[in-house]
Amino acid sequence: GEECFLHNVLIGEVWLCSGQSNMEMPLAGWGKVMNYEKEIAEADYPSIRLFQVKKETSLSPRKNLASTMGGWKECSPAMIPNFSAVGYFFARNLWKDLNVPVGVIDCTWGGTPAEGWASYDAMKKILGFSKEVENAQALKFNAELLRKKYDEDRKEWQQGLNESDRGYSGNRSLWTPTGYPDENWGAMSLPGYWENKGMSNFDGIVWFRKTIDIPADWSGKQLKLRLSMIDDEDITYFNGVEIARGYGYNSPREYIVPAEVVKVGKAVITVRVSDFGGEGGIHGQPEDLWISCGEADKIPLAGEWRYKVGVSMKEVPRVPLSPVDNASYPAAIYNAMVNPLIHFPVKGVIWYQGEANVGRATEYADLFQSLIQDWRDKWQNPEMPFYFVQLASYLERKEIQPDSEWAALREAQNKALHLCNTGMAVAIDIGDANDIHPKNKQEVGRRLSLLALQKTYGKGKVTDIMSYKDYVVENDKVRLIFEGNTKGFQPSDLLTGFTIAGADHVFYPAKAQIKGNELLVWSPDVSNPVAVRYGWADNPDCNLYDRTGLPVAPFRTDCW
Repeated sequence: GEECFLHNVLIGEVWLCSGQSNMEMPLAGWGKVMNYEKEIAEADYPSIRLFQVKKETSLSPRKNLASTMGGWKECSPAMIPNFSAVGYFFARNLWKDLNVPVGVIDCTWGGTPAEGWASYDAMKKILGFSKEVENAQALKFNAELLRKKYDEDRKEWQQGLNESDRGYSGNRSLWTPTGYPDENWGAMSLPGYWENKGMSNFDGIVWFRKTIDIPADWSGKQLKLRLSMIDDEDITYFNGVEIARGYGYNSPREYIVPAEVVKVGKAVITVRVSDFGGEGGIHGQPEDLWISCGEADKIPLAGEWRYKVGVSMKEVPRVPLSPVDNASYPAAIYNAMVNPLIHFPVKGVIWYQGEANVGRATEYADLFQSLIQDWRDKWQNPEMPFYFVQLASYLERKEIQPDSEWAALREAQNKALHLCNTGMAVAIDIGDANDIHPKNKQEVGRRLSLLALQKTYGKGKVTDIMSYKDYVVENDKVRLIFEGNTKGFQPSDLLTGFTIAGADHVFYPAKAQIKGNELLVWSPDVSNPVAVRYGWADNPDCNLYDRTGLPVAPFRTDCW
C-alpha cells in the first residue's frame, strides 16, 4: 500500500560485462588505462548507466545481490574511475552508434578461473569437475562438512606434494644448509614474477637461495627480514633453520630472524616458494627486499638469487580447492553474483577471462562452451549474444614456441566460435610482455562493440575478419585458405609470426606471401612441410591484418 516513486528512468540496451581482472580493470585505481585522466574527465554521459556487482561467493544459488555503487548510476567523471574500463568503452561506442541509452553491469573478479563463473549444472557435464560437484551435492553444500572434507583432502595432497618435492627428503629440507653447493643452480634477478624471468607458464615449487655476509656487530642479534611479497606461499629459512611461513600473493612478508641463528660471516637465506596458478615468485619493489639489524643498518637483497625447481604442478594432482569464501571454487561466483541477475533482461554478454585457466586448455575448451550454453539456459535465451576477448600477448617474446600454453588457451577460446551468436575480439597485437593487464582497453572495448554493432544490431562495418579454414601442401609450400569477408588482407612486404614444420614436428621460422584471399608459407629449412602455425607463442611477433584493420587470430593447421 505504500507509494514508490522511481525517478530518472531510462529504457535502452543492457549488457552484462563479466570475467576476471582484464574486464575488471578500472580506468583509474590499480588499472590506470591509457590516457586515463583525460578519459575520466570526458566521461560525462548521462544516458550511459553503470551498475557494479559486489564481490561475493556462495555455495548455493542466491536470489539477491549487492551493488558497490548503491544501484544504477549515471556515467560521470565522479562515478567512472573504479568501473570496468572495457565495459565503459564498449558502452560508449554503442551509445554513439545506436543513439539510445546503454546500461552496463560490471560483474567481475580478478584472478578467477572459468569454473567459478559456471553453475553446478554446467559443471556436472565437465570431466574433472563432475566428481567434485557430486561430492558437494552429497554433503548438501553444507559449509562445515565441505570444509572438513577439504581439510582432509588438502592434508593428503600436501603430503603427496612434499614427497614429490626434490628439495625434501621425508620432512627434512635438503637445500637449506649453509654449506649446500648451489653453484649449478640457475640465477634469477629478484624481485619479479618468475614468468618474466624465463619460467613462462610455470606453476609449482621453486627454491631460492641468497648468500650474504653478516657483520661482526650483528652476530647474536635478532634481525628483521623483508621479502617484499610472495605469490602464493613460502617457507623461509635462515642458515638452514625454518623461521617463518607466509601466505597470500599480495601480503607483505616481514619476518624475525632469531638471534641464536645469527653468526658472523657467510649466511644463507632460503625461500621455498609455492605457486598453484597464475603468476608466481618473489615480487614487488626492490627497496622492499632487505635484511636489517635495527632501522638504519640494512643489507639490500634485491638482485641475483640462485634458484632450482622443486616440483612442477604438472607432476602432481590438482590442488584441492577450499569451498568456503573461495572465488575459484566451482560455481562459487556464479551462485552469488550471476544467478541473482538471470531474471534481469540483458541484451547480451561481453567476456574477458582465461588467464587463470592457462595450462588447462583442453579442459577450458569444454568448460567455456558449457558456460556459454548454461548462461543462455539460465536467461532462457538460447541465442543470447556472447562476445569475448581472446587473450592478449604476454611474457617473454620467442620466435619458436611450439609448447606455448597461452597459445593453446587462445585456441580453446577460439573453439567457442562454433556456437551460434558468438564473436571473438582478437587482442594479440595489443598486449604487453611485462604486464598481464595491458593498458589499451579503449581498443578492446571498440573491437567488442564492432561485434555487437554488426552481429546484434546490423550496424557498422563488417567484423567477420579473415579466419583460417584449411590448407593444401603444394610441393615445398603450404597454401592457407581463409574464410570471412571478401576484402582480403592488408598488404605487407614482410609478414611475421609464421612457423612451419615437417614430419619430424620441428618448427622453423617461415616466410609468408599474400595471394589474394590466401597465403603461401614456406621455409628453406623444410623441404616437405606438414604443418604451419601463426602467432603460436605466449607473446608472438605477428602482423597479419585483414582489410578492415583487425588482426587475424592465431591458428595452427596441426593438432600435435
